[in-house]
Amino acid sequence: MYYLGIDLGGTNIVAGVVDEEGNIIVKASCKTNLPRSQEEICDDMAAVALKALESAGLTKNDINYIGIGAPGAVNGATGVIEFTNNFNFHNWKIGDMMNERLGVDVYVENDANAAAYGEFMVGAAKDANDAIVITLGTGVGGGIIIDGQIYSGSNYAGAELGHMVIHHGGRQCSCGRKGCWEAYSSATGIINMTKEAIINPYNNNSILYKMIDGDTSKINGKTAFDAMAHGCEVGKAIVDEYISYLGTGLVNIINIFQPEILCIGGGVSSQGSVLIDPLRKIIEAERYTKHNDKQTEVCLCRLGNDAGIIGAAFLGK
Repeated sequence: MYYLGIDLGGTNIVAGVVDEEGNIIVKASCKTNLPRSQEEICDDMAAVALKALESAGLTKNDINYIGIGAPGAVNGATGVIEFTNNFNFHNWKIGDMMNERLGVDVYVENDANAAAYGEFMVGAAKDANDAIVITLGTGVGGGIIIDGQIYSGSNYAGAELGHMVIHHGGRQCSCGRKGCWEAYSSATGIINMTKEAIINPYNNNSILYKMIDGDTSKINGKTAFDAMAHGCEVGKAIVDEYISYLGTGLVNIINIFQPEILCIGGGVSSQGSVLIDPLRKIIEAERYTKHNDKQTEVCLCRLGNDAGIIGAAFLGK
C-alpha cells in the first residue's frame, strides 16, 4: 500500500509517495509563487501529486486518499483552511478543491501538526501515546499528540506554542505580542542575538566578529555555534543565552502537558548534542516533577524536512 502526502509551504509545494513503513519512494515539487489564487495553487498541487505518482509507477487509482499539511488554522473535519496569514486566504475549501481535481478523498491538517504526526507514526515519537514536537526554524512550530490524536483546539488554531510569553514586555514578536518564546528561541531569535553582539564595539576583536568580517548580513542560525566551536567567548555567551530561553519554554511545556516524549526538530536542531545536552540539564533542574519516576524523554527528531510529507501521507490512517 502506498500513500501520498503534500507539504504546502510558502516557498515550495512538495509531494511525496510514501510506503507503509514511512519511507518516501519519490518526491516532486514546484515553486508556490505567491501571491496567487486558490485555484492556481490547487492546480499546481494536483499536478505535483500526479507527477510524484507517475514517477513511482503509480496512478491516482492506486491510492485511497491524499493528505495535505498546510500553514494556518486548518479544520481537519471539513478540509477548510479557515485562515492562513502566509497566503492571506480565508475559508479556503482546499479539501473540496483538491477532490475535484484528483477524485480521491482529501485529508488536511496544519503543517506543524502534520510534521508532529509523522514523528509520531514512524519517527522519534513512534512508541509514545502522548508526544510533543517542537520545530526551530524561522519561527517556533509546535505539534501536540494526545492519546494518539492530533490536538488542534476548539478553533483549529491550537498548539501555537511559540507564542507563549516567556519575557513580559520583551522582544517584539511577529504576532504582535512582546516577549514570545518564538522571538527568543527560533533561528530568527539567535540571529538577532548574534547581530546585537556584533554591533557592540566591545566585541570587535572577537573570533565571531572576524569570522563574518563585521558584516551582519553574513549571520545565520549557525554563526554563534560555529564561533563557539572555535573557542569564541562571545559566541558561547550567545549560545548559552539562546539555550537558556529555549529551555525555559521547554520546561513550561513539559510542566503543562507531561508528554511521554518531546522531540526537537528544525534547522537549529542540526547542532545535535551541543544543543540537546545542555537543554536536558536545564529541564532536569527546573521541571516540576523532579521526584517522579516517570519523566518526559527529550530527544531530537528523526525525519528532518520530510516529517511534514510523511505525516500528511498518514493522515487518513
